[in-house]
Amino acid sequence: MSEKLQKVLARTGLGSRRELETWISAGRVSVNGKIATLGDRVEAEDVIRVDGHIVRTQDAEEVERRVIMYHKPAGEVCSRNDPEGRPTVFDNLPRLKGTRWVQVGRLDINTSGLLLFTTDGELAHRLMHPSNGFVREYAVRVHGELTDAKRQAMLDGVALEDGPSKFQSITDAGGAEEGSNRWYRVSLVGGKYREVRRLFASQELEVARLIRIRFGDLTLPPQLRTGRWMDLTAEDMQKLAEKVDLKGKQYTGLYGRARLRTRRAEAAPPRKARRGPYRR
Repeated sequence: MSEKLQKVLARTGLGSRRELETWISAGRVSVNGKIATLGDRVEAEDVIRVDGHIVRTQDAEEVERRVIMYHKPAGEVCSRNDPEGRPTVFDNLPRLKGTRWVQVGRLDINTSGLLLFTTDGELAHRLMHPSNGFVREYAVRVHGELTDAKRQAMLDGVALEDGPSKFQSITDAGGAEEGSNRWYRVSLVGGKYREVRRLFASQELEVARLIRIRFGDLTLPPQLRTGRWMDLTAEDMQKLAEKVDLKGKQYTGLYGRARLRTRRAEAAPPRKARRGPYRR
């Protein structure tokens, strides 16, 4: 009946699992008065504190899941607080009470386009996990000539500093006739730091502008202007949950499984009394 500590905390909206794991490693989380460590599991009655403050945990049934699409403009940083005082992607998001937005992935400061935010940290974790294979698609304007050899090299795979990377597709999207300053649409699975820019740089090509236009099946709506957000429909959220094999709100988590067993026991027909072995 126990769950991983970071999974339980993620449901509260404090952050993604990955972020919360760093909090646990830093000693910011305690369980029943004892500093927690990675790998700890908790039960419903355990008292969890973050930075000394008690955290009200939630069963999966109680989580009010909300997902929004945000059209990030260039010049905003993907951080809650920027030491340099630059605008952040959280500045324009709707205010929440009792929870907070968890960011799904990042875009660098010079990249614009589609970003997802959710109140469900577990959903954010699964959307970002490489095993789920969400395709990211970008519109990219490139300075320089993209020859057939360079195109094929990026489709076959390039060795970057943090491992191999490649595009799934590269399609022409218009631009100058002579091949300089042209637009392309590229897609890839993964989320390495500045991955699109570094792939083009490996072929001595400079990315002048980069816009994320798709994440999985979600496409940046043309009516969503930069700096604005919009809620996903219930249908879109259900599709997302199914893609990452996230169970529905019923009968999941510490409390839900116990409730399910109780309901099954109440619904079962009464058992017949059994006679003792020594009664005649």
